[in-house]
Amino acid sequence: MKKTSAPSWLVCFLGNPGSQYEKTRHNAGWMVSDVLDNRYRIKTSRLKFKAFTCIGELGGEKVFFMRPQTYMNLSGEAVGPAAHFYKIPPQRCIVIQDDTALPAGRLRVKRGGSDGGHNGIKSIISALGTTDFPRVKIGVGAPEGPEDDRIDWVIGRLTDEEYERIYKAAEVAADAAEEIIRNGVDSAMNKYNAK
Repeated sequence: MKKTSAPSWLVCFLGNPGSQYEKTRHNAGWMVSDVLDNRYRIKTSRLKFKAFTCIGELGGEKVFFMRPQTYMNLSGEAVGPAAHFYKIPPQRCIVIQDDTALPAGRLRVKRGGSDGGHNGIKSIISALGTTDFPRVKIGVGAPEGPEDDRIDWVIGRLTDEEYERIYKAAEVAADAAEEIIRNGVDSAMNKYNAK
């Protein structure tokens, strides 16, 4: 019997579980999971590592896909054990996230860096022990007013117009994740970070 090879990449879609968080700004990452399910039947439905997961193919590589079922600020509790189990280095762990520093619908690919105030990223940095993992950021905009309003903003529901704009960005984010796997982070940055 042929032994099946383990996944060589991990793609994590950040979001919050529960119907009250559906179509919220913080769940922009989960929209990318929906896009890939529609395109390639990549359905994250098996509960493993505190996440809904599946193994599929993207960019010609075997990939472990996951939607953490922890709350956002504990996302590392899902990502860290999965990466460790499959011996996937951080540089091959792509995290797809929302970003309030970008206008709604804008996309940015990053090689790594600080958490930028994003608690999901902060948790993953802690779990992986490094800031050196690629991110695909989907802009959700920011509220006008005090910094404290951001929590209510990111867990707030999208308007129909925002949802349409961010879903279109999620389609491009799926392309960007595939580009990272196929041709590297620099190629994805050159291709998708243009204004």
